[in-house]
Amino acid sequence: MANGKLPKQPKKPQGVNPLRGWGAHLLSIIVIFLILASAYSFVTEQGLDKVEVSLSELATDISTSKVAKISVEGNDLSITYKDGAEKHAKKETETALSQSLVNYGVTTEKLAGVTIEVSNPGGFMFWISNLAPILFPILLLVFFIWMLSRQVKGSAMQAFSFGQSKARVIEPDDPSQKVTFKDVAGVKEAKEELKEIVDFLKNPKKFLDIGARIPKGVLLMGAPGTGKTLLARAVAGEARVPFLYLSGSEFVEMFVGVGASRVRDLFKMAKKIAPAIIFVDEIDAVGRHRGSGFGGGNDEREQTLNQILVEMDGFEPNDKVIIMAATNRPDVLDPALLRPGRFDRRVVLDLPDLKDREEILHIHARKVPMFDDVDMNVIATRTPGFSGADLANLVNEAAILAAREDRKVITQYDLIRSVEKVMLGPERKSHILSLDEKKITAYHEGGHALVASVLEHADPVHKISIISRGRAAGYTLKLPLEEKKLHNKKAFLDDIAVGLGGYAAEELIFGDITTGASNDIANLTAIARNMVTRYGMSEKVGPVAYDDGDSLVPGQMLPSGGAYSEEMSAMLDSETKRIITEALTKAKEVLNTHRKALDAIADKLTEVETIEQKEFNELLVLNGIKPKRAPRSLDEVGKLEKLV
Repeated sequence: MANGKLPKQPKKPQGVNPLRGWGAHLLSIIVIFLILASAYSFVTEQGLDKVEVSLSELATDISTSKVAKISVEGNDLSITYKDGAEKHAKKETETALSQSLVNYGVTTEKLAGVTIEVSNPGGFMFWISNLAPILFPILLLVFFIWMLSRQVKGSAMQAFSFGQSKARVIEPDDPSQKVTFKDVAGVKEAKEELKEIVDFLKNPKKFLDIGARIPKGVLLMGAPGTGKTLLARAVAGEARVPFLYLSGSEFVEMFVGVGASRVRDLFKMAKKIAPAIIFVDEIDAVGRHRGSGFGGGNDEREQTLNQILVEMDGFEPNDKVIIMAATNRPDVLDPALLRPGRFDRRVVLDLPDLKDREEILHIHARKVPMFDDVDMNVIATRTPGFSGADLANLVNEAAILAAREDRKVITQYDLIRSVEKVMLGPERKSHILSLDEKKITAYHEGGHALVASVLEHADPVHKISIISRGRAAGYTLKLPLEEKKLHNKKAFLDDIAVGLGGYAAEELIFGDITTGASNDIANLTAIARNMVTRYGMSEKVGPVAYDDGDSLVPGQMLPSGGAYSEEMSAMLDSETKRIITEALTKAKEVLNTHRKALDAIADKLTEVETIEQKEFNELLVLNGIKPKRAPRSLDEVGKLEKLV
């Protein structure tokens, strides 16, 4: 195609059983047949209700001056009496009506007093009226047979198209579907890697003349929601080429060979409209390691993967077709997919940092009205670990909150509330705590916040609340001062101590513990276990990695855990418990030392239910604890100095 514009693709019939729905259509046709037959019988029966009289009776009625009018149509007589009655009769064939009536004794004077109308039926209506009782059932039977044959033919055609590709196509000139790099914030390194793909699709001659070989496959790897699909669409939008996309699971059907047939049809379609981009989302659905023991050696998934490998290896440099794929499980992919000549360029998409999150928020804010007080830097600071999809959901939730309150613009308060809703879930206003539970929750969350504020390597506290959200009775929001890529041992130890702050506070104040600390204990146990078995942060165990038994080794059916002695297993358990025990001791020391501050935080929480960072820092200063985060303005500095 000279202009590179993709023609409208006909919709591919969905893969279905050829006989699926045939019985339902047969039943519908039978019902229609019965309805039509009943209607015909009703019409014909209406004609049987006519009152018939003989010619002798008609002659008598004319002689007694009862008849007003006679209509003659062929041999049929329609008789209208002076009293309004309607009757019918048959005249003699080949004899005039007047002659027949005279033969029956009607005088000329009496016959002259009756109006006689003669109408000759057309040839067509004559034959229709005579042949309808015979032709109508025959035509109905022919229609019935035609409908059956049509359904059988349609099912057969669906069976032949079962192996055709289900790929959806985005045309390069479709403004409603077009995405470019301007619509993708962050991932700068990934966009730089993909600009070469765009350049090749726009101007392949520059690369081919020098003998360069552009990568045939690009694998996008990253956590869910980091923008893999969006970035692939942006590449197609920048290059202005057709974009064929589908999910890896759409190749796999219960019938053997269907997936491989769809792969062949997909690549055939792409080569016809080249240059083009094929995008396969969640390729791990068909690209898992072969021979792992799942599904047998000749299952449909492996045949589909084999066909993908063959098609990719069969590309020629001038085909100008790039295949892109996305996965968040690159560790399970078959090595043959990742070798040079196939997916030989791998692009990693990380979670956005502070600056990237702010840019992403600004992109999503284009579509909704924002108030002047909105500061996206503040929202980006409160959302570490959020993916692009999480941030899009955050803005959408803020818009929903504003619409719920009948407002036309989104404020900063809406965005802050939506952060907590996305992280923890909606407020459970119907979940009302008793006074005792409220006090326990206040001391529990106060314990987390106080330990985090005192320990050097813990993140500062931004908010404390005892309002139920999701499954949590309360929460303490801690945010780092700066983005971290590496985590050290001291920070892990302080995080474990902070996680035990609520547990220690309950035991210290009430002499008992509740189930509220169960989630904290599960999280900090996982951190301690990883420190010992994965990160080499135990002096006794040393820098040796011990699998925890949660993963599967490619090519094996059994977990890889347990590859060490029972003595070593006992040592790993002992070291994990030691780290947690020492952290609990540290948390109890902080709470005992600053008991007055703990009581003040708990009392304030019981009173107002939510404490923001500024109010919390004031409480710390009043109790002789220096806040970790420096005040943002001189006014805050002066206010804190007066409080001291």
